[in-house]
Amino acid sequence: MQKYQVTIQFEITDDFMDLVPAHRTYINLLINNTTIDHYAVSMETQRSWITLNAASKKEVEKILKKSPLFKFWTFEIDELFVLDGQHYRLPEVNPN
Repeated sequence: MQKYQVTIQFEITDDFMDLVPAHRTYINLLINNTTIDHYAVSMETQRSWITLNAASKKEVEKILKKSPLFKFWTFEIDELFVLDGQHYRLPEVNPN
């Protein structure tokens, strides 16, 4: 499995907002089955970022197409070489 970063641009419309609950259900499923590591949305810039695990960019696109919001998106998919952060490290050891 490779890690991919998806950057999504969208425009908010009433039709878009009507589909947000169904989209969140789908995103929660993908988070729960460890397909998605991180999911972030900026309403200010109307952009979102998803870090996910998949075998290929083609598989990433198949995953994205299942979202009810897909028709509202333009997006870029980047394969990641390195993804590091606090959540990928062992917990700090604190002696009692």
